[in-house]
Amino acid sequence: MTSAVLPSPPPQRAPVQRSEGVWHAAWKRLLKDRVGIASLAVVAVFIVLIVLTAIGAVARSWQAEVGVPNARPGFMGAAPPEAAAVIEVPKGPNVDLSDVDPLAPRYKEWAERAAKLKTEEAPRAQTLPLGGDRLGRDVLVKAMKGTQTSVFVGLMGALFAAVIGTLLGALAGFFGGKVGDFLEWLYNVFTAIPDILLILAFAAVFGRGVGSVAIILSLVGWTGLYRQVRAEFLKHSVREYVRAAEAIGASSMSRMFKHILPNVSHVIFVRMSLLVVGFIKYEVILSYLGLGVGVDDVSWGTMLAEAQSELILGYWWQLAAATGFMAVFITAFSLMTDALRDALDPKLRGLE
Repeated sequence: MTSAVLPSPPPQRAPVQRSEGVWHAAWKRLLKDRVGIASLAVVAVFIVLIVLTAIGAVARSWQAEVGVPNARPGFMGAAPPEAAAVIEVPKGPNVDLSDVDPLAPRYKEWAERAAKLKTEEAPRAQTLPLGGDRLGRDVLVKAMKGTQTSVFVGLMGALFAAVIGTLLGALAGFFGGKVGDFLEWLYNVFTAIPDILLILAFAAVFGRGVGSVAIILSLVGWTGLYRQVRAEFLKHSVREYVRAAEAIGASSMSRMFKHILPNVSHVIFVRMSLLVVGFIKYEVILSYLGLGVGVDDVSWGTMLAEAQSELILGYWWQLAAATGFMAVFITAFSLMTDALRDALDPKLRGLE
């Protein structure tokens, strides 16, 4: 009696191990950096503040005159009352001026109405959390509203400049030839003119406004990033991993933006952080010259311009509020981009 031969089970295939993605690995490295995470949280708070001010949930009434002119910060206390000068007016004979001035009988009535309206006004605060400006507006609320304008100009201008510089630098470095020659000529034209003159020229064309300032700064600030990205693409386009991608049929766009770009992204982030800082400073200059944001808007630049005349009189709190907000954001943003650079730098990946 023959026994049945059972078929052998099919061999089990080992599970395919996929390599970790570049961005996922960078995020894991970033989570280990406490300073980077803390700075990312601070930048996130500023972004949330910008969104809240944009929808009107915060600092909607930044133009309201809620305090006395140049109200002191709350921790300093109210200013001591000034002694009012008493002027004695000599009394003379009652003279009827109605024949000379027909409006003379109405002067007393108008004075009484003005005094009544003044007493009916809501009492203004003698102190505010961070003080008030010359009109009695809250400096803290102005700084929060100015964050929306200045950070928007810095981030959007840097983002547009990064897109322009990265795209042009990638094309020039990867293809070279006539494309590279044309882009080099365009780069030389923009760098031959001082930045401040280009900014003033574009400002005369585009006019004032938050969006106009962001576009103007991006059209001026892309050149430095273009030069760095072009050099990186020249170096990486001949390396083995790019040649291997070309051998398996990867297109030029895939090699440029899927293979090379992640390996040069740390350069872009570092340059963007510098552009954000520089663009906020340029916004201050343009607002001081009257070519920046509109007269109905407020920014850190307009606050600093107003604080110059107040500082002479000893009212320093508007200057301190604007510079404080600016310093916190710029420091946090710089530390965040440094952490992102370390997480994305291919040279540091092999040290783990």
